[in-house]
Amino acid sequence: MKKNNQNLIFFMPFIGIGGVEKNLFNIANFFSNKISNIYICTSSTKYKKKFNNKIKFISPKIRINENLNIRIKYIICLFLLVRLFLKSRDYVVLSFQANIYCILICKIFGIKILIRSNSSPEGWYHNKLKKILYKKIVSLADEVIVNSKDFKKQMDKKFNLNTKCIYNPLDQINIKKKSKLLLKKNIFKKDTLKIINIGRITDQKDQITIIKAINEIKNKIKLQLIIIGRGEKKKFLLENIKMFKLQKIIKIISPSDKTYKYLNSSELFILSSKYEGLPNVLLEAIVLKKFVISSNCPTGPKEILLNGKGGFLFEIGNYKKLGEQIIFFSKNKEKCKKKLDISFQSLKRFDFRFNLNKYLQLTQKYLVTTDK
Repeated sequence: MKKNNQNLIFFMPFIGIGGVEKNLFNIANFFSNKISNIYICTSSTKYKKKFNNKIKFISPKIRINENLNIRIKYIICLFLLVRLFLKSRDYVVLSFQANIYCILICKIFGIKILIRSNSSPEGWYHNKLKKILYKKIVSLADEVIVNSKDFKKQMDKKFNLNTKCIYNPLDQINIKKKSKLLLKKNIFKKDTLKIINIGRITDQKDQITIIKAINEIKNKIKLQLIIIGRGEKKKFLLENIKMFKLQKIIKIISPSDKTYKYLNSSELFILSSKYEGLPNVLLEAIVLKKFVISSNCPTGPKEILLNGKGGFLFEIGNYKKLGEQIIFFSKNKEKCKKKLDISFQSLKRFDFRFNLNKYLQLTQKYLVTTDK
């Protein structure tokens, strides 16, 4: 005899401001009207307002310092899971973070677990021990979800998996709405090429490549670059901006509710990452009809830009090529608009409700348990 198990836990020990979080908010809120009992296991309770009030939090009783080491946050939330599973095993887990640890805990207690892998393993694949452990443990998950076709090919081949590819649900209505916020002061100057980069300031995002490209072409065209983000590499970037004497051309600002408005005020979006999964920010730039130049990193950009038909691609770290592409765009905006139109038309693949329903259908397969 089978009974419905309507207890679903989203596992996300640390919630920040990136694309993974946007997908978590979208998926969890969509599920809240379809599934009876939904929980978020996280240490980041300050984001409660981002979730439907039907969603319950599994969190520490005391507030956790946001600057606490992320590994400690993982341990805290894993402990909360163990304590919960000791009382009842009537749960299914959908993990967005710390997937390997979460798989081990769930398998010990016989809990069904689906994981969402967020970025290409290229960032750590050189670590042989991590590769071996990952391959053995990830195969224990009941489902592995990835967000691009290239990502699926990579994961299936390297780890002998049969992953499910579900594109990121793209909320075009909300993006356009937020982009129309009024600004008291325009962040960009007149008569300059307005360039923007949005993302965590980390080694993975490699914004130093953009700064080097700007330094190469600063005397050839009038331009301005705004980097929106925060992270451990900010000081390093500021030192290089000063060294290249680019303080009047490049600014770094923190993310805010005006981020989409700043994006909408730009002409050109540049992504310089060393690896991704399916970068939401590229999709958001295209929604607002901004031309995109991106590193051809694994995985996502090539797929979004249709192998270069919908924008420009450059090899990771090749700042000279990036500089050439920036100049070409500045002098050939009408030609580039044709590429932008192609990428904009292809956004249908990322339809909001279609991809949310794909997540729901896959998850509901596991929200049933056998009553012995």
